[in-house]
Amino acid sequence: MTAIEKGQARLSFVPEVGGAVASFTVAGRDVLRPAAPGVTDALATACFPLVPFCNRIPHGRFAFEGRSVVLPPNLAGHPHPLHGQGWRAAWTLERAAGGEALLSYDHAPDAWPWAYRAEQRFVLGEASFRAELTVINTGEKAMPAGLGFHPYFPRRPGETLTATNDGVWLIDTEVLPTLHHPGPWEADWAAGAPIEGHGLIDHCYTGWDQRATLRAPGGPDTVVTASPDCRWLHVYVPPGEDFLCVEPCASRPNPFGEGETGMAVLKPGERRSIWMEVRT
Repeated sequence: MTAIEKGQARLSFVPEVGGAVASFTVAGRDVLRPAAPGVTDALATACFPLVPFCNRIPHGRFAFEGRSVVLPPNLAGHPHPLHGQGWRAAWTLERAAGGEALLSYDHAPDAWPWAYRAEQRFVLGEASFRAELTVINTGEKAMPAGLGFHPYFPRRPGETLTATNDGVWLIDTEVLPTLHHPGPWEADWAAGAPIEGHGLIDHCYTGWDQRATLRAPGGPDTVVTASPDCRWLHVYVPPGEDFLCVEPCASRPNPFGEGETGMAVLKPGERRSIWMEVRT
C-alpha cells in the first residue's frame, strides 16, 4: 500500500485493486471508509474509478455505430455488467511524491472492443484531495466513453445529505433504471435529508449542481464537488450497513439507453476528463 501525505492529511492507494483509494484521513479521522488490510475487491475499498461507463448495462448488450457488443457479467450473481473494466483491473502506480500521485491502466480490446488508456491524477491538500480521471482512445476507431467516481463514506449518527437535484431515476428489482421521476422521491436530498430511515437507495439523481454536503452533529462537514460534466449524482445507501456512497458521474445508468445519457464519442487519440474533490 502506497500513500502520499500533506500536513495532517494522508491518502493511500491499492492500485492493484481496481486503481482504488484505500483510505483518506485528516488528523487521523477517516473521511472515506477505509479498506481493510489485504483488500482484494474494489467494492471493499474507499474509492474507485468508473471507466469507461457508469453503473449497469442491461445484460451487457448494446450497439454502437453499427457494431453489436455483448459484455460478460463482472459482479457475482448479477447479470448486468457495471462500472466498466477499470475497477476490475490492476493499475500501475506511475508516481507518488510531493503530495501528488498518478495511476494508469491500459485496456487491450476484448469483449469491450476498443483500446484505451485511463489515468487518475491525485493532488492532496491540507484537508482535501482532488482526483482527475481521464480516458484516452488509443485505438483506431471511435469509442464510447463515460466516467465517474465511486467514493464510500462512513455513516455517522444523525448524518444528512444535501445535494441539489431535479429528479431521480427509479429502479426495478435488478437495479436497472425504469422511469424518471421529477422532484423529490423517498428522501429530499435537495432540501437536506437524513441518511437513515429509508429502504434501499441505489438511485441516479438528475440536475445535480456538482456539490454535495454530508453533515453530522458534532463533526465536520464532508463536501464533495465535481466538474461540470458530472451532471448525475448516484446515491447508494444500503440498509443496515455502516457506509454510504455519493458518486459524481458524467454518464447515467443504462448508458446506451434512450435519451441523453452522458456518453461521449471519442475519436482515435481523443480524451475525456472529469474531476472530483473531497474536502472536510
